Amino acid sequence: MSESNSRQRQQAEDAFGKTQSPRTARDRAFDEIDATKAAAEEKTSKLRAARLARDAQSKAESASKPAAKRAKKPK
Repeated sequence: MSESNSRQRQQAEDAFGKTQSPRTARDRAFDEIDATKAAAEEKTSKLRAARLARDAQSKAESASKPAAKRAKKPK
């Protein structure tokens, strides 16, 4: 009798495992997508910070230089 129960239990656990497999595969796929998005956001924020620093430095340099006089166009 216990052999019958354990066989039925094993079959039930196998069936349950098969229904859980697609869900876990889906979860792993979503985790991978989330990790990719997080890495892209981190890279974007670093690039944005570098761009803003470069622009601020450029603006500071241009403010410290006197404005160049333009040559008038001959008519």
